[in-house]
Formats: sequence, C-alpha cells, structure tokens
Amino acid sequence: MTASIIGFSVLLALVLLRVPIAFAMGVVGFAGFGILVSWSAAGAMVAGTAYETGVSYTLSVVPLFVLMGNFVTRAGLSDELYTASHKFLGHKRGGLAMATVVACGGFSAVCGSSIATAATMARVTIPSMRRYNYSDALATGAIASGGTLGILIPPSVVLVLFGVMTETDIGKLFVAGLLPGLLGVLLYLVAVRLTVWINPAAGPPVDKAPWVDRIAALKSTWAVLGLFLLIIGGIYGGIFTPTEAAGIGSAGGFLIALFRGKLNLKVLLEIFVETVQTTAMLFFVLIGAIIFSNFINYADMPTLLIDWISSLNVAPLTVMAVILLIYVLLGCILESLSMILLTVPVFYPLVSELVFPNVPPDMVMIWFGIVVVVVTEISLITPPIGMNVFVLKAMLPDVETKTIFKGVTPFWILDIVRLALLVLVPSISLYLPSLMD
Repeated sequence: MTASIIGFSVLLALVLLRVPIAFAMGVVGFAGFGILVSWSAAGAMVAGTAYETGVSYTLSVVPLFVLMGNFVTRAGLSDELYTASHKFLGHKRGGLAMATVVACGGFSAVCGSSIATAATMARVTIPSMRRYNYSDALATGAIASGGTLGILIPPSVVLVLFGVMTETDIGKLFVAGLLPGLLGVLLYLVAVRLTVWINPAAGPPVDKAPWVDRIAALKSTWAVLGLFLLIIGGIYGGIFTPTEAAGIGSAGGFLIALFRGKLNLKVLLEIFVETVQTTAMLFFVLIGAIIFSNFINYADMPTLLIDWISSLNVAPLTVMAVILLIYVLLGCILESLSMILLTVPVFYPLVSELVFPNVPPDMVMIWFGIVVVVVTEISLITPPIGMNVFVLKAMLPDVETKTIFKGVTPFWILDIVRLALLVLVPSISLYLPSLMD
C-alpha cells in the first residue's frame, strides 16, 4: 500500500506540474514496476501493454466512432437539430437555451464526445442566443452542461474504454446510458426554467413558429434519428456487435456527409487527420493508464483496499458515497478521461466485491459504469478544471470564465440530484440492459 500511495502522490505532483497525464501515468507505472520487480520486467510490461492495446480488436470501436463523429459534424447535423429544437421551444422563456440542451443531447447521440459537442453547439447556438439578448451566463451554461451528455448518451468512447478496462459488455453499457442521458436532458431543462424564473431577463422568449415550420424542421432531423436508431437498435436487438455498429455508423456518417455535398478530398483528408490525432491521444492515455494500473495491481493496492473496507464494516452505499466524493474532488484537478482511466482500475475490484441493494451481482459493473460517467460529467463543468468551460472560454474570449462557471451552477446542482437518483434507484440504469438477456 505504501508503494501505491507514493506512486499516486508522485503522479498528482506531475499532473500539477503540467506533465501530460499519459506520460505521467506511464512514467510512474514503469518506475514503480521497475522498483518493485525489475527494470527488465518493467520494460517488457510497457512493450507488451503498448502492443496489446494497439492491436486490440475490441478497441477498434474507438477510431470508428471518432470517425463517425467527425463525419456527422462536417455534415451539419448540429444545425438541423438546433433549428428543430428552436422551432418547438424558442417561444418559451429560456426556450433557446432549452433548445440548445435538446440539440446537445441529440448531437451527442451521434458524436460521443463532450468537448466536440460543446465546441460544435457553441458555434451553432451562440449567435442566435446573442441576437435575442440572452445572458452570456445562461447561454454558455446551457452549452457547457449540455455538452457533457456526449460521454453518456451512446455511442460513447468513454463507455467503450470503461468496458474494456473492466471486461464489461459494451453493448449493455451503451443501452444503460439511454435513460440516464434522457434524465439529464430533462433536469437540464429544469435548470434553464429555474434560471429564467429567478432572472426573467436572462432568456427572453422569441416569436412562436407556425406548425408548418415546426414539422418541416423536424423532418430535417431524419439523418440523426436514423443513424442513432440504426446503431442502438442494432446493438439492442442483437443484430450486430458494438464494433460492427461503429463500422456501420462511420459508413453512415460518410454517406450522409457525401450526399449533402459536404465532402471533397481536402475535407476528407482533414477528417482522417483529426480522427488519427484524437485516436492517438486516447490510446496514449489508455496505454499510460494500463501501465500505471499494472503497477498498483502488483503493489496489491486493490486487494488491500478491499480488506480495509471490509474491516470497517460499513454499508456498501456508504462506500459508494466516499468513492463518488473522491471523484468530485479529483474532478477539480483532472480532466474527465484521465480521471476515469486513473481511478477505475483501483475502484472496480472493490465495487465488484460489494453487494448493493436492488443491483443484481451480474449488473454491478454496468451500474457502476453509468454512475462513474455521470460523476465524470459533473467534473467537466466543475471549477477550476472544467474542460467544457475552458473550451467555451477559448471560443468566446470576450466572456469571463467566472461568468461561464456562474451559468453552469444550476446545471451542476441538478446533476448532483441525478447522480443521487442513479445511485439510490439503480433500475434507471439497469432496466433496459436487463431486457437484453
């Protein structure tokens, strides 16, 4: 345990010194393994980890879903989602912010990335909300918070990585994210309503669109809905695996962008380069996390942690509450992907040994995966390192960071409510996966 604590301390120190998390985890894991075993064994472990991760068939789903997200972004599907949401909700007070949340939820269903969702929707929605004099706090808060849905509503790269690390069924994880994702959308709509109830001037209503325009706008979203239903319906119905779904999704995204005239050789090359860059970043972080995980596993930290928790004789939900508190605290200094890859190898052996009320033993990891992703969503808008907040700050330099954090506060509070509901009512996450057996 002492070696593990020293390793974590050195890792956090390196992160605070701005060392890239992938290299920080890799270096600490390599050095720790070398000290505990031998340097030749550590070198072999690093080489083996890099090779096995690079050739993993299961992980081929990652670049395919990233490619699909890049295609649908270039196809302009985000504009159509926002237009349709605008037509139905814009006439309400705070309606454009609510439309932004709904559009974020829809776009995340075919994008899978929180940062990409937030960046894309900022370009689409900010001009409209500023034209109607929405407050910067509400506008940016809705985008930053809505963007967090990108790592929960399937297909989600984060859920794929969690499934790989814990050997959990990725298809069931995808399906389990549906209801919590919809719950997140509903609670974010409540957050918007609360904001404009407190300050009506923050989100003035716009002219009501006629039903003819609403139906026309809704019809234009067929590509998003069709692609989402094809992917999730195919997985849920057992027609194809998540990897096959990723291939079909990327092909579908390509065809949509092609038939809309959004592709040429230059754009296609840009999409492939962006996909390679994102995939390489994800794999570097994953390899570093696995190297670090091998070190703490050899140091026997998970086993010692399980024994210590058992000796305390506390309720499993109390243990879960402590784990979630640790996630919230880590979210203040780590970005979301790094936090998941760093902590899951430590916590999942512990959680798998506990018996939770209303959670079947074979469903514990699915439930835990959704809970972890939701608490990670919270970290995306938590000061001082809320990644979505800083994405918006980079895109909107005229808006102060404190204004964005002020805007996300009601969304963050309702995210805590959603997290509590998912912990106390596991069936919200587990109902749909249970139907797949």
